[in-house]
Amino acid sequence: MTADLQIYVPRMEDGWFYVKMMTDPETMAYNAPWFPPDGCIPEPESEWLNLQKLWIGKQPERFYAFLRRKRDGAFVGDVNYHRNPAFGRWEMGIVIYAPERGKGYGKGGLRLLLDRAFRVDGIPVLHNDFEPTRGAAVRIHKAAGFRETGMAGGCIQLEVSREDYLRKCSVLTEE
Repeated sequence: MTADLQIYVPRMEDGWFYVKMMTDPETMAYNAPWFPPDGCIPEPESEWLNLQKLWIGKQPERFYAFLRRKRDGAFVGDVNYHRNPAFGRWEMGIVIYAPERGKGYGKGGLRLLLDRAFRVDGIPVLHNDFEPTRGAAVRIHKAAGFRETGMAGGCIQLEVSREDYLRKCSVLTEE
C-alpha cells in the first residue's frame, strides 16, 4: 500500500481533515483514556491552529503530515514525530481515519514516516507506545522492525533505531 500513499505536509486550508479525524469517535477511540468519554479532542479548530504554528516547518525537532492517497488525493490519516526532552527520546504517532482502516494504510504510512525520520531527518531512534489490546498496531510496528522495550502505564513500549530499520530495508530489498 506504500505505492499508493504519500506524506503530505498540510496547509492551513487542509485543517478540515484534522478536525474531521479529531471529532470522529471511531477514529479517536484509542484516545478515550485521556479524553473521556470517546477520545475526541475538544476544540479541534484551535488545536489545528496550534499544530500549524508549533509543528509545521519545525523538522527535525517536530514533524507532522497527513497521509494522502495518490490516486485520488484523499487524506487517510496522519503521522508525526517529535523530540521529547523530558524522556530524552524521539516519539512518533500514526492515526488512520477509521473509514480507511483495514486497507494497509497503517503499514504503508508507518513505512513512509520511518523513511522520512531516518533517511531525511536523520533521527537516531523512534519510540511509540500503546495498549497491548491494539493488535494491529503491535503487528505493523514489529513488522517494521520495532522491538518491545518494556511496559509502562499499561502500554507496550516499542522502539526502532535508524540503523536497525535501514538494515531491515536493505535485507528486504535484496530478497
